[in-house]
Amino acid sequence: MYNIAIYLYGLGVFIYSLFNEKVRKMWRGEHEAFRIIRERLDPTAKYIWFHAASLGEFEQGRPLMERIRATHPEYKILLTFFSPSGYEVRKDYKGADIVCYLPLDTVSNARRFLRTVRPVMAFFIKYEFWYNYLHVLKHRCVPTYSVSSIFRKDQVFFKWYGRNYAKVLSCFTTFFVQNEESKLLLATLGIKNVEVVGDTRFDRVLQIKEASKQLPLVEAFVKDADHVFCAGSSWQPDEEIFIPYFDKQRDWKLIIAPHVIAEEHLEQIMQLLKGRRVVRYTKTTPEEAAKAEVLIIDCFGLLSSIYRYAQVSYVGGGFGVGIHNTLEAGVWGIPVIFGPNNKRFAEAQGLLKCKGGFEIKGADDFAGIMNRLSSDDSFLQSSGKAAGEFVKSLSGATEKVLKGSGLA
Repeated sequence: MYNIAIYLYGLGVFIYSLFNEKVRKMWRGEHEAFRIIRERLDPTAKYIWFHAASLGEFEQGRPLMERIRATHPEYKILLTFFSPSGYEVRKDYKGADIVCYLPLDTVSNARRFLRTVRPVMAFFIKYEFWYNYLHVLKHRCVPTYSVSSIFRKDQVFFKWYGRNYAKVLSCFTTFFVQNEESKLLLATLGIKNVEVVGDTRFDRVLQIKEASKQLPLVEAFVKDADHVFCAGSSWQPDEEIFIPYFDKQRDWKLIIAPHVIAEEHLEQIMQLLKGRRVVRYTKTTPEEAAKAEVLIIDCFGLLSSIYRYAQVSYVGGGFGVGIHNTLEAGVWGIPVIFGPNNKRFAEAQGLLKCKGGFEIKGADDFAGIMNRLSSDDSFLQSSGKAAGEFVKSLSGATEKVLKGSGLA
C-alpha cells in the first residue's frame, strides 16, 4: 500500500507542478538530485547523510553538522531536503559537501541513492520516516539515527491502522527524542533503543546568539526609545491584532519583521500603520530611522539578531498553521507573546509553563498582557529572565547525540 501511495503521490506532484511554481521546483529538484550527486560525489570519501524536511529541521541538524565538520575531517556531509522552503534557502550551505533534494521514496530510488552515496551513517531530523530509504539503510547495516524526534499518541504509528507502517521505526539504530512522553509511546511498540536528549534547536539558538550581528541602523532606531516591541515572522492576522494596540501607546517603538516580504503584504502593513512615521530597513538611513516610530524589516536573515534590541517580542503564525521560532526571541531574555496554535510546539509549551511566554487569543488578550508588561517593570524583568533561563537550561542535546552515535 505504501509504495502504491508513493507512486500516486509522485503523479500528483507532477500534475500540481504544472500550475504551482513551488511544487515545480520540488519536482525538478527531485529529478536533478542524482545528477548533482554524480557530479559532486567524491567516490573515495566517507559520507555522513543528514536529511531534513525543511528549514526548521535543517536548523535542528545544523549544530550536529557543524560539530562533525569541525571535529571529524575524515567525513564529508551530504544534506538532503524534501521541501523547496529548505533547499532553496540552504542549497549553498557551506557546512555540507553536497546539498540536494531527496529523490522520491521508491524502492528503486532508495537502492540507487544508497548504492551511489554509500553513507557510513545517517541522521533523519524530527519527523522524517521514509519507509524505503530506511529499510534499505537497515538492509545495508548503516547506523541510522532519528534526531530531535517527538512522538504523540495521535500519530499514525499508534493507531490500529498504522501498525504495519510502524515497522519503519525498527530501522533506526537509536532514537534521540525530545521528551519522556515520546520514549514511553515508543515503548508501547516494543522500541527500547531510545534516549531522551532534548531538542538541538536550543543549542542552535545559543549559537546564533553568540554569532549575532551588530546592526547600526537598528541601533539608531532604538537609541532614544523608552520601549521597543519586536514582532517576528508575523502574518496579517497577527498584525491586525498588535498594530492597533500601539496607536495609543506611542511611547513604544515597533520593529516588524513579517514572514512574507512581498510588496503586497508590506503595503497591507503600511495601511495598518497610517499616521505613524514608518521606515523600511532596505530603504532608509540611520538618520531617518532614528526619527521613525516603526521599522519594517523587508529582508531576510536579520531577525535572530534584531530580537536583542527589544523588551518584548511577538512571534507570528499562531493564528495560522502554527507559530514560528519562539526560541530565537526567548534566548535574549525577553518575554515572548504568541497566538493559540502552539499546542504541538514543545518549546512554546515550555515557555508558557515557566511564565516566559504568553498565549493570546485576540486583541483583548494582547492588550491585557502588554498593559501589564508596560506598567509592571518587575513582571517584565522576571518574565524575560524566565524565558532566557528556560532556553539555556535545555541546551546540550547536540553533545548527547554525538556521544550516543559514537562521534563525541
